[in-house]
Amino acid sequence: MENKQTVNKKDLVKKLLKQEISIEDENDLIEMLIDKPITIDVDKQEDKCLTRGEKLADKLSEVAGSWSFIIGFSLFIVIWIIINLIIMRNAIDPYPFILLNLLLSCLASLQAPIIMMSQNRQAKKDSLRNQNDYQIDLKSELILERLHEEIQESLRNERLIIKLLKGEEEENKKEK
Repeated sequence: MENKQTVNKKDLVKKLLKQEISIEDENDLIEMLIDKPITIDVDKQEDKCLTRGEKLADKLSEVAGSWSFIIGFSLFIVIWIIINLIIMRNAIDPYPFILLNLLLSCLASLQAPIIMMSQNRQAKKDSLRNQNDYQIDLKSELILERLHEEIQESLRNERLIIKLLKGEEEENKKEK
């Protein structure tokens, strides 16, 4: 039963996308979409699947992309330069600051791929969010279309009833 319903749903969606759907099929599709919730919380779903490394990459990206990191690291560099230029007579890292350059290069070579991993995961999350939004929009569009048709039918029925009542009143006036 479940498999038959899944195949039926797939056929209905294919017909809908090709706009080759009959009124009966459209009503079936609307009923299926209305009865089943399609919204998902992408953030919660994605957070369940994260590995330790991915969580660490996200935390590192969060820290490395903050003003506190930039200010703190800038202070570290200034202090490093002051210590090696002014305070220490026999500096650990004299003027061209080769050791400091090595540290900065190592930091950049490790930090960049970790930040890119985090950005790639965010892009996947955005893609899931877009797919979810599309499904919600499709469902809303179908529901609104159905409501519009029902309102139109209700208005036609109301006009018909008004015509019938007017015709009845005219007959009553003629009889009197």
